[in-house]
Amino acid sequence: MSGGITYKDAGVDIDKKMAAIKRVRGLARNTYTPGVLSDIGSFGGMFACDFGLKEPVLVSSADGVGTKLKIAMMVNRHNTAGGDLVNHCINDILVQGAKPLFFMDYFATGKLDPDVVVSVVEGVANACKDAGIALLGGETAEMPGFYADGDYDLAGFIVGVVDRSKILDGRSIQHGDVLIGLPSAGLHTNGYSLARKLFFEVAGLKADSRIDELEMTVAEALLRPHLNYEPVLRRALAAGLVEGLAHITGGGLTDNLDRILPQGCEAQIQLGSWPVHPLCAVMARIGKIDQMEMLRATNMGIGMVAVVRPANVNAFVSTLDTLHYNIGQIIPGEPRVSYRA
Repeated sequence: MSGGITYKDAGVDIDKKMAAIKRVRGLARNTYTPGVLSDIGSFGGMFACDFGLKEPVLVSSADGVGTKLKIAMMVNRHNTAGGDLVNHCINDILVQGAKPLFFMDYFATGKLDPDVVVSVVEGVANACKDAGIALLGGETAEMPGFYADGDYDLAGFIVGVVDRSKILDGRSIQHGDVLIGLPSAGLHTNGYSLARKLFFEVAGLKADSRIDELEMTVAEALLRPHLNYEPVLRRALAAGLVEGLAHITGGGLTDNLDRILPQGCEAQIQLGSWPVHPLCAVMARIGKIDQMEMLRATNMGIGMVAVVRPANVNAFVSTLDTLHYNIGQIIPGEPRVSYRA
């Protein structure tokens, strides 16, 4: 029988999807670790639970890249968003002391372009490979009419493990502890709705417009990768030198650091104790944005904050191979973030 309506007529090309999956399978296989028991294409991903820990606790998280994807679409550069996603998710479970085990991704679009799918997953796979974790599986969804032509969305799901005795939950934080900030590479994966409004609407710039203060184009600055802090902090965590960690994402320092504070502890941040990222400075100038608003809308140049005992600061710093800044301390008060000039 011929002449009937097909799924392809409705906008879903199964052949293109399967061709893309075949190309993706090789990228994923390059990330496999000994715990992986399944292959891309299985209905579920399988991972052997031989952790070598006394009381293993699984830690999971899910996130997306947000409107940073719009910048990638503007310049047709799709191989970096996957790395942003993986690194963001790794950092989210790192703050509880977890070591990442495996990752899964979800890619959704209106009309599937196999080259775009493969480019995105290439970024995911490369970041997983760099982090030593498996890309265990994922989903590619073609949904005509749901997304505008050329648009897509990307989400990620990560699972890690930590020994119960090594969990970081902030309970050990106390008065006098020092706040050590680790620098960001840019906006990471938050603040892009504001950035796009400022650069493309208020300032009237294009993606390829060059900004002298940044020494690069707008797109280059906005696509700077989200850093993975696990390799930087691995030795300090193993040595028990960290009382708490805060990943500085949406809400900035103001709404992320307070999430790990116990009762009776306030995080007091010394303004001017670290160099504000030039991208944030340019955004503030273009929009005439108040400093407190910028501290909530962006990371302002700090991507991760570690809470460390004063007696352990030197030992902690000696484990780092990156820049770091003493940005404040824990003082008596309510669980909140305050600032002093």
